Amino acid sequence: MDTVIALLRGINVGGNNKLPMRDLVSILVEMGLQNVQTYIQSGNVVFQTERTHLPVLAEEMSAAIESSHGFRPKLMLLRLMELETAVTRNPFPEATEDHKTLHFYFLESVPPHPDLALLTTLKTEREQFQLLDMVFYLHAPDGIGRSKLAEKVERALGVAATARNWRTVSKMVEMGTAVTH
Repeated sequence: MDTVIALLRGINVGGNNKLPMRDLVSILVEMGLQNVQTYIQSGNVVFQTERTHLPVLAEEMSAAIESSHGFRPKLMLLRLMELETAVTRNPFPEATEDHKTLHFYFLESVPPHPDLALLTTLKTEREQFQLLDMVFYLHAPDGIGRSKLAEKVERALGVAATARNWRTVSKMVEMGTAVTH
């Protein structure tokens, strides 16, 4: 049985696309997923499944949410091993001291033609970034809200992305590991 992490985009933000986590757990349990747990209200879920084709499962999850709550969220599914690899490959380990400054952008696919030059022109002197396969790492010591680079990442990479800060990524690995053992 695989341990999988679901990262939902754009739920419970600014009063839009409201989805209480208890409702989300119920939906996923009804779909046959096991050991379903959520972390904070922004759509971070750990579960276990025997299903192996994650893109189909992601579509089914989005459809189930649309059926019960009237909107179809985009979501990404990662196996626990993929999340652990992203943490291990973090090119900015010194940034883990302040969880608000380090962000992982999980990408739908490897960007075929990323415009890293654009992102380089947008970054501040203190910001750092690196693209490694399907994860874009951003260290924004002055805050993500002030970063001009952060708001252009998805467009510059040319693929769908969803970002989580260091604390959330660490917590999801911790939860996934606990469910697995």
